[in-house]
Amino acid sequence: MSDRPNGLTYAQAGVDIDAGNAMVEKIKPLVRSTRRPGADGEIGGFGGLFDLKAAGFVDPVLVAANDGVGTKVKVAIESGRHGTVGIDLVAMCVNDLVVQGAEPLFFLDYFATGKLDPDQGAAIVGGIAEGCRQAGCALIGGETAEMPGLYQGGDYDLAGFAVGAAERGQLLPTDDVVEGDVLLGIASSGLHSNGFSLVRSIVARSGLAWTAKAPFAAGMSLGEALLEPTRIYVRPILKAIRETHGIKALAHITGGGFPENIPRVLPKDYAAELDLDEIDVPAVFSWLARAGGVAPAEMMRTFNCGIGMVAVVAAGQAAQIAAVLQAAGETVTPIGRIVPRRDAGVIYRGALSL
Repeated sequence: MSDRPNGLTYAQAGVDIDAGNAMVEKIKPLVRSTRRPGADGEIGGFGGLFDLKAAGFVDPVLVAANDGVGTKVKVAIESGRHGTVGIDLVAMCVNDLVVQGAEPLFFLDYFATGKLDPDQGAAIVGGIAEGCRQAGCALIGGETAEMPGLYQGGDYDLAGFAVGAAERGQLLPTDDVVEGDVLLGIASSGLHSNGFSLVRSIVARSGLAWTAKAPFAAGMSLGEALLEPTRIYVRPILKAIRETHGIKALAHITGGGFPENIPRVLPKDYAAELDLDEIDVPAVFSWLARAGGVAPAEMMRTFNCGIGMVAVVAAGQAAQIAAVLQAAGETVTPIGRIVPRRDAGVIYRGALSL
């Protein structure tokens, strides 16, 4: 059948297959850099493969998680900084795995855009590869979708999918949480990837441009400071789990903050009593609270307020576990204890220093 002289092509409809192929070639070295036992770190097939036996597991239970970056991608798009949102994407998934005692094994991403720019796409995947290296998981595949008409201009969105494993019987939380157990707060790197619709509203209200000096971070633009990537806690937490066998539960402080996330890992008869005076609140949260007139209760149910993870540990092992985490580079502070539950799942003492 001969081609019609005036027939449309896919490229004329807005989808450039050649650009997609160019991006794949750009990201192949990034993907290879995430190799680990069980995966060869190559892409190009119809599906990614992972060998659990080669990874050293005997009787594993698989744990899966998926997430996105939310409207933090709008800050990346509008500020022209695309190199770190991929780290956020990995972090939001693998941190949800490690709180269940699972070691992240592999990761897949979904990148959707209105018009594919291979350099921009490679920068984003570069961040994803960096996140995978930090977490010790392999990037074994993904999907790039060019969808003109659904995404406008330079808009894009990201989703991630992570799978991990733990040997049977070693999943968290354990069933021995008791009154008097200590809550260890592990510091965040900043906002992480939650509450950015509120953040963007506050920035719009302030009148500041993304290129303006950040009011809370010396030497950084506002866009750069707000894009500080989510901290990946995988290696330090796995080290603490394996060396101490003393972590009973872990809560990843994401959307919903303290009141939504901590009770998820506690028995229904117990609550978390938090000493808010013990939390070192980073300057970005103080600025957001002041600039947006955000009440402390709203701050604590929207943001992590400086605590990215909460570990529940026996009082007698708190110092040992904190020491292991600190030796691995984390900032750890006792921020409360487990008490009998009477009403709310989280009880506050003191006040945040906003």
